Amino acid sequence: MSIVLDAIDRRLLSIVQEDATVSVADLAERVGLSQTPCWKRLKRLQDTGVIVARVALLDRDALDLPLVVFVSIKTSQHDEAWLEAFKKASALPEVVEFYRMSGEVDYLLKVLVKDIAAYDRFYRRLIAIAPLCDVSSSFAMEQLKFTTAVPVQAG
Repeated sequence: MSIVLDAIDRRLLSIVQEDATVSVADLAERVGLSQTPCWKRLKRLQDTGVIVARVALLDRDALDLPLVVFVSIKTSQHDEAWLEAFKKASALPEVVEFYRMSGEVDYLLKVLVKDIAAYDRFYRRLIAIAPLCDVSSSFAMEQLKFTTAVPVQAG
């Protein structure tokens, strides 16, 4: 569904993606609306799927998941049956992002684990899901930027 976003909608989105706990009263004041129109705009943004979810972001280090692994996967099989089987990899709890790619790599997964031993256990479960040609793992050395914020710019 396509939705036209005006400057107030974009300001609302910028604020709530920074802090989803902000009250409607505070939000209304910050965008220059009264509470009811502000609440209606927020509801419309949720109902149309522009706001997908309101969540808490967790510190992976506090949860003892300091190792970030990018797993590049190549396969020689591209039929629907294989894809349906391989999509089960998205259910593995260590997988936090899962993409079908263009170019040299067919799939890219972002995985969070405690250490190399935990990654090895994950890897063994991953390769048992479906036949793979090549699995290449890259371990993040340093996180230079992390954000969940989507750029909210004027259209």
